[in-house]
Amino acid sequence: MAWSIADVARMSGVTSRTLRHYDEIGLLPPAWTGASGHRYYEEAELLRLQQILLMRELGLGLREIQAVLDSQIDRLAALREHYERLLGERDRLETLVRTVGRTITELEEGEESGMTRINRPENLFEGFGSVDAETDAEVRERWPREWEQSRQAVEAMTAEDTERWQREVTAQMIRMAEFMVAGVPVADPAVQAEVEAHYRGVCDFWTPNACAYKGVGQTYVDDPKFRANFDRIAEGLAAYQRDAMVVYADARLG
Repeated sequence: MAWSIADVARMSGVTSRTLRHYDEIGLLPPAWTGASGHRYYEEAELLRLQQILLMRELGLGLREIQAVLDSQIDRLAALREHYERLLGERDRLETLVRTVGRTITELEEGEESGMTRINRPENLFEGFGSVDAETDAEVRERWPREWEQSRQAVEAMTAEDTERWQREVTAQMIRMAEFMVAGVPVADPAVQAEVEAHYRGVCDFWTPNACAYKGVGQTYVDDPKFRANFDRIAEGLAAYQRDAMVVYADARLG
């Protein structure tokens, strides 16, 4: 049985435009193309599309997905590996649900007593991952050499290094949020000093030029996972961080 590109788009939620792009780059060719030029997909292509979507959910970029799929011999074993990773993500989300639920309860109890207080502040962040620790598919696709340098640097870090780095990343986000809430312009020297610290932190792993650094900032806004992590600290923080990075890149890296 074969399905048209419109059928596959309807079933999967992937737009026809994206499916055509996947065909053009060799990631997901159709089973065959009709005389009218319409693409048709069979079961093997639907299974491949499922794997593509799974790996996109897990943060992989298109180049990496294609490399993984092209090197696969045992499709069932690959699905089992994806399944295990999804279970891990489910556990992380369940932890986040408990974290938010606990915070709501403590705030409600504080309102009733007339004194809002979080018993253990560190519990506010249980289950959250560091923004810079997450895999950035766009950076990996656009700057593969630099991303590989970053990956090697991360792998060389000790557990203590990682914990200290994550604390500083969170602290930087909070400081930027304080500037934003106070209405401080992104070009203000104090904000730019904070961006300087952010840039130097990035340079511990790879050294972006002006274009690349702006691209990282834009990814903070465009990528739902990154934007959500910033906006958990303060609504609009991702855009504020990006705008501040643009000012820094134009002034210091241009």
